[in-house]
Order: sequence, then C-alpha cells, then structure tokens
Amino acid sequence: MEPKSNYTISESDLIKGCIAGDRRLQEELYHRFAPKMYAVCLRYASNVEDAQDLLQEGFIKIYRNLHHFRAEGSFEGWIRRVFVNTSIEHFRKKSTKLSMVTEKEEGTIEDTDISALENLAEKDIIKIVQELSPGYRTVFNLYVVEGYSHKEIGDMLGISEGTSKSQLARAKSVLQKKIAQYLSDTQKSYTR
Repeated sequence: MEPKSNYTISESDLIKGCIAGDRRLQEELYHRFAPKMYAVCLRYASNVEDAQDLLQEGFIKIYRNLHHFRAEGSFEGWIRRVFVNTSIEHFRKKSTKLSMVTEKEEGTIEDTDISALENLAEKDIIKIVQELSPGYRTVFNLYVVEGYSHKEIGDMLGISEGTSKSQLARAKSVLQKKIAQYLSDTQKSYTR
C-alpha cells in the first residue's frame, strides 16, 4: 500500500470528482486515506486478511455514500467513522453474543492498568490486540482508541453499559497478561 497521493488536489475537488465517477480521483482518494484507514481496520480485525477485507468494504461504502458527506466536520473524520462502523458491522456478523453482566457482577470487576503498552512498538501492540477475542477487541478499540463512552458502545453493539465496562476490564486484564508474556519472551531472547 504505497502512498502515491497528490495533495495538490483539494478535498472539495476530490469529493466532487469521486461523486462524478472520475476513476483517477477515486484512486487518489484511496491512496490518500488507505494507509490510515488500514491501521483502523487492523485494530478491529483478527488478522491481516480480515483487515484487508474491511479496507475494501469500507472504501466501497465511501464511494457509494460520498454524496452524503455534508462538510460539517472533517472529511477524514467522516471517512474514519465509516471504517469504524464497517468494523462494528463485521463484528456483529461474525461474533457470538457478548456475555452479559449483572449489576452485582459489575461491581466486582476491577479496572486494569495497561501502561506497559507504552513500552511496545505499534506493530507489537496491534498484534497483541488482534489476539483478543472479537468482543474484547471491539470494546477495547471503541473505548480506548476511538474514545466512545460505555453508553455509546452499548448502543452501537446492542449491549448494556455494564457489559461494555466488563468487556473492557476483561480485555485489559487479558492484555496485561499477554503484554507481560511478550515482554518476558523478549527479555529471554535478549539474554540468550
């Protein structure tokens, strides 16, 4: 995915050209945004193949719905939202139901600090996050990366706010263990 973007074309001209069906400008739109959106897809996908599928599906939606962009916010933000929603739809289709949590159980779930993430390279973080179950990974990304509230996540995924909180806490717990194992394995390889 080599960026071959021509940033001399304005966003408004790019949008108008894509809506008009100009293949050259559609290709320009792809090259301008594909690297960043691929990173979004990787965070939600279980593997590279799924991320590539999400990228393709997301751009198809972008091209089909570009006429809906109202320039009320940033164009990149609008595109990012399409990719996040595409990833959520993908999760809903492929995933089993998230485990629901009672209010009593919710009070017993501890929030885990995962500050060890700061010591890892981005590619290592993505790899570790991809190892999470689809439910944990989706809630983690929506809350930690995208900044949605538990209420918003619950509405998006059709779960309760408490279930969102518990999925995040469990995701952080699993991540903490995976990171500790990764750092331990890395440390061992350096001492050999």
